[in-house]
Amino acid sequence: MFETAELGHRLSKAAYGKLVPGLRADLLAAQFDLARAGSFPVILLVSGVRGAGKGETVNLLNAWMDPRHIHTHAFDTPSDEEIERPPMWRYWRALPPKGQIGILFGSWYTAPIIDRVFQRSKTKDLMGSIDEINHFEKMLSDEGALILKFWFHLAKDQQKKRLHSLEKDPETRWRINQRDWKFFRKYDRFYAVSENVLRQTSTGWAPWIVVEGANPEYRAATVGKTLLEAIRKRLDGAAPAPSPRRANRETPPLVIPIDRLSILDKLDLSAALPKTRYRDKMAKLQRQLALLTSRAKFADHDVVCVFEGVDAAGKGGAIRRVTAALDARLYSTIPVAAPTDEERAQPYLWRFWRHIPRKGRFTIYDRSWYGRVLVERIEGFCTEDDWMRAYSEISEFEDQLIRNGAVIVKFWLQISKEEQLKRFRQREKTSFKQFKLTAEDWRNREKWAAYQTAAADMIERTGTHAAPWVLVEANDKYHARVKILGSLVEALQDRLKRA
Repeated sequence: MFETAELGHRLSKAAYGKLVPGLRADLLAAQFDLARAGSFPVILLVSGVRGAGKGETVNLLNAWMDPRHIHTHAFDTPSDEEIERPPMWRYWRALPPKGQIGILFGSWYTAPIIDRVFQRSKTKDLMGSIDEINHFEKMLSDEGALILKFWFHLAKDQQKKRLHSLEKDPETRWRINQRDWKFFRKYDRFYAVSENVLRQTSTGWAPWIVVEGANPEYRAATVGKTLLEAIRKRLDGAAPAPSPRRANRETPPLVIPIDRLSILDKLDLSAALPKTRYRDKMAKLQRQLALLTSRAKFADHDVVCVFEGVDAAGKGGAIRRVTAALDARLYSTIPVAAPTDEERAQPYLWRFWRHIPRKGRFTIYDRSWYGRVLVERIEGFCTEDDWMRAYSEISEFEDQLIRNGAVIVKFWLQISKEEQLKRFRQREKTSFKQFKLTAEDWRNREKWAAYQTAAADMIERTGTHAAPWVLVEANDKYHARVKILGSLVEALQDRLKRA
């Protein structure tokens, strides 16, 4: 993998001097065209051997291009805020929006490689990380991102010479420390592990570009020209961006069981609870939830609650009963509506990753990432490819949260079509509830059967042992709220018992 990067590639200073003015002008023009088009982001990953010129090249790219449309994120030791969330959270936050260039100096490859070199992880852990990375990059590519991964390489003798040179110069001595020499002593091990990782993650949608770092002029010209050609090729050949609201008006048919029976049809919607029993049970469950969050073990976990269901099924009321039991400093409620312009400029899951809680906290999503396989699927707001691949992307997302200690509880609130109409009429008559009823609610009601089939499909495909769906019979709000609180308490108790 690195043989070509050890051939002694060079570019003379005279040739470099002639090349740079035109290259800079072309890069700026491409950058402005990218910003005007706003149809895809460019993600540059800068990784490689220490002392191979990564920092100098990043600084050069920032100097050559307009700083309004290029942003650099350097990753070192995770902060306390980052440690308390899944490892990929810090990288999701750094993703550039469409029309922008994002340079990730150090990336999701750094930790797996270092951990394997120093044997902090086993081969199976590395393989798991590689699979996760490939899935992540495939998702970014499917969302339209142009991914360029540069690996800066130096032969062993070149790296030793480079580190000594930097160390002797008073102006660059600060850049070299004992960690650099510690890593150099593991050069052969780094070579083997890095080569293995690069081979397994150099894909058609995100290939690695290995750059020889010994000659500053050669590496700068190589990176600059590669970036320019990639942006130009994508801009010249890119298909028109789909409409953010109507990507695919002819949605594919939903598969309906021959007997038309779904998991939602088996729910007993007559289930009810008298008000007196409701008050006693609710008070007990809220007290239990409050006590669970005060346990020492809770500080090692976070809770993600997902509320989905039929319009007017009582999601808001149930959420308020949950939050009434919690310290206001420990939770945030995220109401999910149509994506904003900022959210449309990012991969679909970005808007949900940004709200992942720290340890010891709750995030409650009033509607969620499942909108892609429900409303977006039914209304044609995304393509068939988008919602079909969303199933695997959602499962991977939830797996990452669980591996990081999250307790995920997903609720589907179900009411009958007759009960929904009754609640719609009540909202029309009640002044302080009228804002809850929109023309879209009535349109969705006309597609009741399609939504029910899509919901049953979603529940079957995404309900797992670690993150199951709790199906809530919600015609009676008292029964629904008690079942929701009880399920949440039970899930948290179970996790803390196993901690």
